[in-house]
Parts: sequence; structure tokens; C-alpha cells
Amino acid sequence: MIQNASEANRIVIKVGTSTLAHKTGLMNIQRVEKLVKVLSDLKNAGREIILVSSGAIGVGVGKMGLKERPTDTPAKQACAAIGQCELMYCYDKYFSEYNHTVAQVLLTRDIVDSPNRKDNVINTFQNLLHMGVIPVVNENDTVSVEEIEFGDNDTLSAIVGALTGADLLVILTDIDGVYDENPRVNPAAKMIPRIPAITDEVRALAGGNGTGLGTGGMITKISAAQIGLEAGFPTVIMNGARPDALYDLMDGKQIGTFIG
Repeated sequence: MIQNASEANRIVIKVGTSTLAHKTGLMNIQRVEKLVKVLSDLKNAGREIILVSSGAIGVGVGKMGLKERPTDTPAKQACAAIGQCELMYCYDKYFSEYNHTVAQVLLTRDIVDSPNRKDNVINTFQNLLHMGVIPVVNENDTVSVEEIEFGDNDTLSAIVGALTGADLLVILTDIDGVYDENPRVNPAAKMIPRIPAITDEVRALAGGNGTGLGTGGMITKISAAQIGLEAGFPTVIMNGARPDALYDLMDGKQIGTFIG
């Protein structure tokens, strides 16, 4: 397992809805453009990039002008279908400007739980990466129901990391890293730069839910990091508001919380 992000070659980047979209649900165009520019540059430098992108339901909610995220499954699936088109259109447009090709990969848990279908997924990823394509992965929310869903894209990103033999998982979120207390409650809370292992104490620090547009919270990110450790790669949890910070991370500087 690598000990510093600068050593990573194959990197899974997970970006959450809170990073991709404004509070209105509509896409944060400036931030998405910056993220794509940085990822394209990292790929130009020789790194392999796999992007796990949330946001289909949130973007669909915004595009349809809904005041809040729906709670019933059919409405969420409809919003996902609308939002996924918008997401992939934007990724294709922006990455194409830097001469990079993207491919959409939509997964549900039953696919990776089936040995034959799992092998097909692994082969698809390997061929896409071999061809120099950037896979853009999301849960297939349009057809996903409770029995076959991952539940959150933090978990999905860690599973994708395991399937692809990734060196590093980077989770971009709306907080700088893992803190010793809730920084939204206690402004004096201190960020933990490195966590060598996931303990009960670490899990206890990761309480609370995500934003109104997204799912999960810090606890799902800690759980994803545990999947990564078991698969042999570390995880970095960092703020996605400034995509340029990925340059510092890949230069070996202390950014966010390194778990591993």
C-alpha cells in the first residue's frame, strides 16, 4: 500500500453532489469545469483517472425546478434519468475540450455480487483504461431499488477501487477532512491529518448525515475507507470546493485526511 498520494498512478476520484451542484440543485458550472481541467492535467501527467460522480438525482431535481429532493422511489428514479443525461453531457463536453474521452459506467450491487457479471465489469474497466478513456461511474439510480443498490457513492467508489486495482481513492466532499469534533458545531475542532486504521473511536467521530441534495455523510466515507484498506489502498477525504488542491495532494503535500 502506498504511503503518500504522490505515489499513486491509478486513482479513483469520487465527487459528491454537494461539490457538483449549487444549493439550488443546479450544476456548479465553474467548479465542474475546474475539476475537469485538473483531472485532465493529472491524466496528461501519466496518471489513470476513474471518476465516480454523484449528482444525477440532485441535478435532475434542479433541472426540473423541484423545491426539494423527492422521497418516493419512482420520482427519484425519474430525476436520476433526467440528471444523468445532463451530467454526462457536461463531462463529455468539458473533457473533450482537453482531448480526453469519457465513458459512462452505471452499476448496481447485484452486478458486482455476481461472479460472471463482476468479471465483465472488471474487463470493461481494464479495457477502457488501456484505451486511455476516463470511466465516469455512478449507481444506476434509474433502475436501482433497495435490494440492489449500494446506498451511497462513497461505498461505490471504494468498490470500484477494489475492482480496478486502484492505488488511491480520493473522496471530494464539502468538509476539509475528518475532525476530532464536529466543526459545524465547534469552530475549534481540529482536523486529523492521518488515520492509520479505522477503529471504533474513528467511527464515533463520523456521525451525522449529508446535505439535503446528497446522501450519506462522514460515516459512509469512513466505511468506504475501510473497504479500501481491506483491498490494499488508502483513502484521502478532502474538500472539493477547490479542485486545484488535487495538485498539492499529488505533489505529496498534506491535504485533507489520509486514511491508511
